Amino acid sequence: MTTETLTLGKALNAGLRKAMENDPKVLVMGEDVGKLGGVFRVTDGLQKDFGEERVIDTPLAESGIVGTAIGLALRGYRPVVEIQFDGFVFPAADQIITQLAKMRMRSLGALSLPVVVRIPCGGGIGAVEHHSESPEAYFTHTAGLRVVACSNPSDAYTMIQQSIASPDPVIFFEPKRRYWDKAPVDVSAAPESWTPLHRARVVQQGDDVTVLAYGPMVKTCLEAAAAAAEEGRSLEVIDLRSLNPLDIDAVVASVERTGRCVVVHEAPVFSGYGAELAARITERCFYRLEAPVLRVGGFSTPYPPSRLEDHYLPDLDRVLDAVDRTFAW
Repeated sequence: MTTETLTLGKALNAGLRKAMENDPKVLVMGEDVGKLGGVFRVTDGLQKDFGEERVIDTPLAESGIVGTAIGLALRGYRPVVEIQFDGFVFPAADQIITQLAKMRMRSLGALSLPVVVRIPCGGGIGAVEHHSESPEAYFTHTAGLRVVACSNPSDAYTMIQQSIASPDPVIFFEPKRRYWDKAPVDVSAAPESWTPLHRARVVQQGDDVTVLAYGPMVKTCLEAAAAAAEEGRSLEVIDLRSLNPLDIDAVVASVERTGRCVVVHEAPVFSGYGAELAARITERCFYRLEAPVLRVGGFSTPYPPSRLEDHYLPDLDRVLDAVDRTFAW
């Protein structure tokens, strides 16, 4: 076993490098991904090692980037597209929603588009609107797309490689405020030993409340679980990892045992991904629930100026408040 301590950003870089070494059809495209190595340096050094034909600096035109990736995929390539910031993905919505997601169905399975769209997501870095969005619900609502979110360096390393290998288009969310979090990564583990891409993982076992999270909120929920333990409450934290398809069986197994559930995400609560989770849990676990499924998320406002983001983003206290409220029923 070869273990390296990597930041989440460096783990993504290592995963991209491994995929490019294993398959010459893997390309990386995006704004400043080449010579600069990306705004967050996730693609640092790749153009130097693989050349400008495989690590391509593109114009500032997201629709053109994704449209080009679709054409390349139709010709047998596996493009990995970087959207520089989450809020910049919307100019490419037409290509993603009406072309990328639909081609396999439209061709009755004759064509596949193995394109990975990497999107740094969420707030917490002192940026502003268009640079701190959480647009996952738009894409989980779009049939034909696989949507995943990594939360730690180990998953970043494996999930990016699994996404590139997928025959379907994958929207790959990266929690930008966790890019610098470090953890051991087994870079020698065989792919057969990796957690399957679309499986959830219990990252903290508990008995009293199930807490569901993904991406940047997993760490926050683990901190809440540690604080709750000091008060005698046992929180089970599940990292969903895949938002579509959803590993609903893992969620149901936990909620049926604890009888309580809190869903946490950065995106606004209204019509957010947590609403789908709450509905499915209620359908499957109605007679085992001791309280309604509660949601913790952002507010229904545009993302605020950076000096106010600490008030906007869900934190440990808001998660614990929801946990307390589940015991009031």
